[in-house]
Amino acid sequence: MHQVLVIEDEPGIRAVLRVLLTAEGYRCIEADTALRAEIEARSHKPDLLLVDLGLPDGDGLKVIRRVRAWSPVPIVVLSARTMEEQKVAALDAGADDYITKPFSAPELLARLRAALRRVTHATPSAVLRFGDVRVDLARRAARGADGEIHLTPLEYRVLGCLARQLGSIVMQRQLIREVWGPGREDDSRSLRVCIKNLRAKLEPDPRQPHYLITETGVGYRLRADEDAA
Repeated sequence: MHQVLVIEDEPGIRAVLRVLLTAEGYRCIEADTALRAEIEARSHKPDLLLVDLGLPDGDGLKVIRRVRAWSPVPIVVLSARTMEEQKVAALDAGADDYITKPFSAPELLARLRAALRRVTHATPSAVLRFGDVRVDLARRAARGADGEIHLTPLEYRVLGCLARQLGSIVMQRQLIREVWGPGREDDSRSLRVCIKNLRAKLEPDPRQPHYLITETGVGYRLRADEDAA
């Protein structure tokens, strides 16, 4: 049974989350302040943190930074803050995912399952499936229904960087830094061109991408068939 630490100051929302998580087989631990959140995180060592950013005694970002300093536990933000820069700040602080309120219960549960899977399978398969397309990252080989698909070394590097955080948002600047190197973080055009080319080669319909998802103003999220649900 996975333990989820819910860090939320609104009693009504905590009650909804408690019922939802318990019904799905999770053990729910609760904290209504930043101080209590850190105490519960250290004492219970939960499998996942679900964090609201607006807490009465401090910002949830501080909780994320402090926990991230000593633990790789998955952290999912659940917040009413919808501004792009607020999402970027949470992800930069160490959050793995960001969900806005009001939230869809099925989507929330799916995001939690995906976050937990990424920890359970810390070393993901080197073979990714995108419908009829198979990409072997280790061998740098890709095939589709019509035969071999040619990916450039740059495209493999971008795909590999996204695959290391499969299902999670990867910041645009992080992608550029890891693929193109430091000092190129503002070269977003090269990244957009690369993503466009990857979609043309991997997506069934590049105009409506299902696997290479743009998180507007933040970065990109890679899904494979085992993660797409």
